[in-house]
Amino acid sequence: MFKHLFKLIWNKKKQNSLLITEMLISFMVMFAVFTLIVNYYRNYNTPMGFTYNHVWAVNYDDHQQFKNTDSLTLYYETLRKTIKSMPQIVEVSFAGGNIPFSDNTNSTGFTYKGHQISRINNYKVGAGYKDVFDMNVLEGRWFNSGDKAAAHRPVVINETLKNELFGNGRALGQIIGDRDKEKGKLQIIGVVQDMKDKGDYYKAGRAIFNPIDTGAFRYIGQMVIKVTPNADAAFESRLYKTLTNYMKTASVEIVHLPSMRQDVNKSTVIPMVILLTVAGFLIINVALGLFGVLWYNINKRKGEIGLRRAIGASGNAVSGQIVAESLVLASLSLIVGAFFAVQFPLLHVFDLAAGVYITAIILAIVFIYLLVLVCSLYPGRQAAAIYPAVALHEE
Repeated sequence: MFKHLFKLIWNKKKQNSLLITEMLISFMVMFAVFTLIVNYYRNYNTPMGFTYNHVWAVNYDDHQQFKNTDSLTLYYETLRKTIKSMPQIVEVSFAGGNIPFSDNTNSTGFTYKGHQISRINNYKVGAGYKDVFDMNVLEGRWFNSGDKAAAHRPVVINETLKNELFGNGRALGQIIGDRDKEKGKLQIIGVVQDMKDKGDYYKAGRAIFNPIDTGAFRYIGQMVIKVTPNADAAFESRLYKTLTNYMKTASVEIVHLPSMRQDVNKSTVIPMVILLTVAGFLIINVALGLFGVLWYNINKRKGEIGLRRAIGASGNAVSGQIVAESLVLASLSLIVGAFFAVQFPLLHVFDLAAGVYITAIILAIVFIYLLVLVCSLYPGRQAAAIYPAVALHEE
């Protein structure tokens, strides 16, 4: 049976090569689409690692000039205490510009056991940062006032970085950084759960948290504030006035993290929607082309089909042959497409998990087979309905 099908396909190899090329392109497009969908779905199902529902961010650009760092520290510490004293405020912390759901990114790297570790999300945080976002400390502790006298700069890392550096080993107390430079040494005092701070559809990645030192206030321009559920627009107005009255030369903006999360998710989903739309039009065109070619082939092969019916072939056998030919063509294109698709997990392209690519390959194969099956069923039924006498008479 298969030998006969391959012989029929080979006899029309020029025409069938176009169909195989169309299916191959469709497979690669659907592989890309399913890779994106599977990756987003896996990331979406991972826990956020923090809470944001009642968190506000304050962006400010203060132009105050201070002669020494002690005056600078006292100025901002007084501001923090003033805000913390308001009844609707739960916790306040200064932070670097790359707070959750912002467009800012700060990356760093360090040396560990002779290997350079790069692309680490670097966060400058205050002591209250953990409580603002209800972060989960898995090992050790968060920063406190006693860390200022530590021999090495204390840092907190996230679970992903901990697993990459130490696996199942102990991270607390480990010294990381450049061991040849005293100032470059960092001591791990805690491990926190991964935070998906780039939105629901992005994984957390590596992260390291550094405490804000006295000199950092010269360039830090953000605070994160956790408020009570009853904090309304009227309180936001009072908070704004408090900030502007204290920082008279500063421009102040208050934004809500739930709104920032929606904006980040929209900017992530829009490219996926565009890709799905383009892929949808492509698949429709391929389906119409496949349907038309099969229809044309049946009309051209009426004599062959009529002869088969005349010598005893049933309508189901004729219909099955048309469908089987289409599936064989699809298989040939999928073999070539799967060869190229398998290279992605083998070469670690885009740094995605191998399971994402494998799942996408399987889904793309199933999709192409279903597409070909649907497009060939109706032409197969039309071929089965051809009467031998009519077909042979036309010939």
